[in-house]
Amino acid sequence: MSTLSHDPSSAIETIVVPRTSDLGGFEVRRALPSIQKRTVGPFVFLDQMGPALLAAGHGIDVRPHPHIGLSTVTYLYEGAIVHRDGAGHVQTILPGEVNWMTAGRGIVHSERSPTESRAGAQRLAGLQTWVALPRDQEETDPGFIHYGRGEQAEAEGEGVRAQVIAGSLFGQTSSVRTLSPLFFGDVRMQAGARVQLPAEYEERAAYITEGAVEIEGQVHEAGRLVVFAPGRPVELRARGETRVALLGGEPLDGPRHVWWNFVSSSADRIAQAREDWMRDRFAQTVPGDETEFIPAPELKRT
Repeated sequence: MSTLSHDPSSAIETIVVPRTSDLGGFEVRRALPSIQKRTVGPFVFLDQMGPALLAAGHGIDVRPHPHIGLSTVTYLYEGAIVHRDGAGHVQTILPGEVNWMTAGRGIVHSERSPTESRAGAQRLAGLQTWVALPRDQEETDPGFIHYGRGEQAEAEGEGVRAQVIAGSLFGQTSSVRTLSPLFFGDVRMQAGARVQLPAEYEERAAYITEGAVEIEGQVHEAGRLVVFAPGRPVELRARGETRVALLGGEPLDGPRHVWWNFVSSSADRIAQAREDWMRDRFAQTVPGDETEFIPAPELKRT
């Protein structure tokens, strides 16, 4: 990872080069949390999945695992993933759709490639983010909502098409229900197209998934999280066909501990959640996916 020292006259606060992991031929880039930037608004986690070509007979198999204190947001560019959770929800997510799962006091879920997709080679690409819940909502009831492609708000301009995944962006508001002020958008830009990100929220960033953008005369390639300084609009200009995720919001209402699949304002609560999971006290199994689970790693407290 690398960082850019902040110039007070620049709209760019820092640049994060994600950590890359190879999960058996499937590459994942993790932009948040990083040493340079832990959070952007309420977003505490950002992974780019793929793009990958999975061979016939293979797929993604994320075994049942628990979450607390966050909402998981899955958004695909290509492919399909089946979500199952301990509350009995079963939902296949396709490109442009939104799976928004609120863990609250605790939920268990799995994510796997559909059986029918494994019959042949399949492409898979997308983003997964975690949104930390406000402190007074960390122990809320768990829940899951799927938003189909036809429910998404869109904005169009000259050479630009944007889908508003959550919150408000470019004058459009998503139907996705959130518990804190935020925005999250999928923006496709033709070569030379420009978009301006207003200074409405204090914390904002752009994750470049395809192509490259020019900001203040500097070109930033795909696989970079560009974090913006507060208080000024930012113009992004596409250098070729480009796809960018724009995200951010108001700062969190206090620091968060992020460990394994848990997010909380309390380190003790995370330790309790680990013990609950390992001692089978989550009181949830995932219907249709009961035979496997991911054990929690050791928790080293400082």
